[in-house]
Amino acid sequence: MDTRIKTVVILGGGTAGWMAAAYLGKALQNTVKIVVLESPAIPRIGVGEATVPNLQRAFFDYLGIPEEEWMRECNASFKMAVKFVNWSTPGEGSPVPRTVNGRPDTFHHPFGLLASADQIPLSHYWAAKKLRGETDEAYDEACFPETAIMNAKKAPRWLDMKRAANYAWHFDAHLVAGFLRDFAVKKQAAEHVQDEMTEVLTDERGFISALRTKSGQLLKGDLFIDCSGFRGLLINKAMEEPFIDMSDHLLCNSAVATSVPHDDETNGVEPYTSSIAMPSGWTWKIPLLNRFGSGYVYSRDFTSQDQATLDFARLWGLDPDNTQFNHVRFRVGRNRRAWVRNCVSVGLSSCFVEPLESTGIYFIYSAIHMLAKHFPDKTFDKVIVDRFNREIEEMFDETRDFLQAHYYFSPRVDTPFWQANKELTLAESIKDKVATYRAGLPVNLPTTDENTYYGNFEAEFRNFWTNGSYYCIFAGMGMLPRHPLPVLAYKPQSSAEAEQLFADIKRKREDMVASLPSTYDLLRQLHGVS
Repeated sequence: MDTRIKTVVILGGGTAGWMAAAYLGKALQNTVKIVVLESPAIPRIGVGEATVPNLQRAFFDYLGIPEEEWMRECNASFKMAVKFVNWSTPGEGSPVPRTVNGRPDTFHHPFGLLASADQIPLSHYWAAKKLRGETDEAYDEACFPETAIMNAKKAPRWLDMKRAANYAWHFDAHLVAGFLRDFAVKKQAAEHVQDEMTEVLTDERGFISALRTKSGQLLKGDLFIDCSGFRGLLINKAMEEPFIDMSDHLLCNSAVATSVPHDDETNGVEPYTSSIAMPSGWTWKIPLLNRFGSGYVYSRDFTSQDQATLDFARLWGLDPDNTQFNHVRFRVGRNRRAWVRNCVSVGLSSCFVEPLESTGIYFIYSAIHMLAKHFPDKTFDKVIVDRFNREIEEMFDETRDFLQAHYYFSPRVDTPFWQANKELTLAESIKDKVATYRAGLPVNLPTTDENTYYGNFEAEFRNFWTNGSYYCIFAGMGMLPRHPLPVLAYKPQSSAEAEQLFADIKRKREDMVASLPSTYDLLRQLHGVS
């Protein structure tokens, strides 16, 4: 008996649906019919989307799509880090850093790879010097040349497009969805059905057999992928799989967003995402050519939609009565199981944490990659399904813990929101990481080999938040280990090697700041703007 999956039906287009269609079409070598049921397009405000660095390697390279091609089509720009502004000092939301201990209240989470001396991450040599009072340099400045490049608004590539530093991207998500829709339909023969689902049909086992549409079509399939967003029309409603709320870890559950004009020629283009602390959350700033997307992520338990909108408008000097805002309410958490019977949830229908570290797109292509790796036949082997669910659960929980650490360990307690974050419970896994960090030990063992780290999707997925990431957040908010890594006291030659690395980083950042083009100039060249 032929047990192969013959037809996959994807409910919902958007970024998740079309990423799934494009990736699975390639992974399954066009042996499976892929149908995407998408409601007619709704106009969207381009408020910007940010990503993490392995998007090109793990997704677009797999599809055979050059970086410059999709960047031009999707109004994309470069992102070298997340820059955190005013996460340590009290006050109203402001894009201008306040001062803490005589320094601007900013720190970066760069995408550069952390160097090592004698297999010990450079972060530990920096911490030893900091604790001994031998350096005034911040962690991100001392250990990554990218910080200086970003402050100068320089690009991570030269004008010949040769790469100078690691980076991710900013883009318009709806343009990416449209680009991938065209790719999936033309290159992978995906069938695009523009209609609205009205009914989910199931068989005697509780498996989905077909979706009925408003126009009367019956879309039959063997495997159904739920990309219907927060509504979870298949996984939560039809499959009745419970959603596990994680608001006891992350308080933000709403956002107000818009697009803001920007004078790039006068002010330049920042090659990073800004995360600006607000009274009841934080605001993102995602620079694109001639504008930036921005949104205030907040908790409805600590401010109203009207007040959040006013605070957000005040931040950028917008007229709240004459500005078009997007208002979004979101759920934070994950489904108990992302895959139930013959239904797999991907994207917002599966799990969501707020966009503090730009994990939304990453969650999508990680899930698609794992689905392709675990692709079933019609028997839907329980071992395959359980393994997929376990990997999604681990990915989500690790990310949730990392984001919670941003709030929990921030020194801010000036508003009820920031106070409440200190009263939440930390998961045991993050408690262990904090204890490890406080003891001066490596939180995770990173790699300095870019091809190994960013080229090996499995390794990158299982160790997404590296030792350098935790150091960026903890050290950036003034939390240091109790003492240096003890073994460094026995390694004078290794410490000398680390000093050479610090000097190399300083020299490299000076050279690159002097020689790299501005982000504005490179984007104009890339997008053909005269």
